[in-house]
Amino acid sequence: MKLLNSCLLAGAFCLASLTAKAAVPLPALNVDTANITVSGLSSGGVMAINLGYAYSATFKGVGIFAATPYLCQYHYSYELCQNKNVISATMLNTMQATIDNWSGTAIDNKTNVANQKIYLFTGTKDNTVGVNPMLAVQEQYSNNGVASVNLIQAANTGHVFPTDFTSAGNNPCSTSFTPYISNCSYDGAKAALTQFYGTLQARNNAPAAANYKEFNQREFTSNPGMADTGWVYVPASCAAYAKCKLHVAMHGCTQNYATIGDKFVKNTGYTRWADTNNIIVLFPQARVDVNLYPTVASGTQSNANGCWDTVGLYGANYAQKSGVQLSAIKAMVDRLSSASQ
Repeated sequence: MKLLNSCLLAGAFCLASLTAKAAVPLPALNVDTANITVSGLSSGGVMAINLGYAYSATFKGVGIFAATPYLCQYHYSYELCQNKNVISATMLNTMQATIDNWSGTAIDNKTNVANQKIYLFTGTKDNTVGVNPMLAVQEQYSNNGVASVNLIQAANTGHVFPTDFTSAGNNPCSTSFTPYISNCSYDGAKAALTQFYGTLQARNNAPAAANYKEFNQREFTSNPGMADTGWVYVPASCAAYAKCKLHVAMHGCTQNYATIGDKFVKNTGYTRWADTNNIIVLFPQARVDVNLYPTVASGTQSNANGCWDTVGLYGANYAQKSGVQLSAIKAMVDRLSSASQ
């Protein structure tokens, strides 16, 4: 989530990891529009929050693995909003005043948030974000009418996406290092999807390779912070136009495909559950952008870690419906849903 570190994995390795297959257009499918949800880790978690507030009429559930409150980084530097810092009631009140002001105009009506299903997870050994900012996320949802918001605080867990299986290249649960996906004996994807959709059918641990599709993101955006292509997992039933749920899974910093290959797409477990539960999973992709930009509250920054824009690199409206990255992802959701019956 930190924007100032260098992307040590950029350059030749990033280019070599790109697939040779040609990207396809994102398909139009039969999506159950009452069951569109989003989740993410770190900067992807902030993006999930931003999407959930900006497009609260669309997203019925939001899952957050280690992130900061909506608009914290709009009003305050990103360092203050993470790093285990306490987010005060005064800070939350400032954010709330902006939510109230934007409601129904720059963002969907805030009353929709009260009906969202919220899943929150943090590790007690996460020094990048930490428990305190996530407690503020929990409080902010409560302040906006969500009746029951449980925050899972996992012991011996770092700044990682938790799974209950081991994959090549992953680290121990307490280690906060690339690819930031770990076997923590806890299935984060299952927990989030269960919160949204209820009891799930048993997962398929070997989803068909043909169900993973690389699609053309440039059809939706020219933003330099987003990759030319993204990924979508379409179960065979959904490809045959069965009515399916849609989940958007947002990677964190240094978790984009160009940096770690398909680890976030395949090793987080989302597709294992999607395959047997009629869930399409959209994996939008950010990319490294080393240009310098003035931000809203964090000074001049670049995006050397391939993070999502959570500080206003590409405009002060980054957390609104008109934000360049949010609106691009919403357009992808609309495309996938455009054959809905």
